[in-house]
Amino acid sequence: MHLFFWRAATAFALSCLTPVAAAEFRVLSVGDGDTIRVSTPSGTSKTTVRLACIDAPETSQVLGIDARQALQAELPIGTEVGLRPKATDRYGRTVAEVL
Repeated sequence: MHLFFWRAATAFALSCLTPVAAAEFRVLSVGDGDTIRVSTPSGTSKTTVRLACIDAPETSQVLGIDARQALQAELPIGTEVGLRPKATDRYGRTVAEVL
């Protein structure tokens, strides 16, 4: 049941964002249900991004693996995305909306 609500919230958050004409980044990996690693298309710059407005369980917590797999299904490795940065968190990650 919780996974259903997380998937619905994630799908809604991703669908509400305005698409961009050209992607700025490429997904390299999915850390957990709310964190991705991206690079510029040329691969010269890499950064860890915490998804804004999403709070998924850590992979060591209940449903954490399911949350990670759901995000991997939405943003498979190699997906081109745009980012709308909102802040930097206490770990130095960019907090951003994914476009």
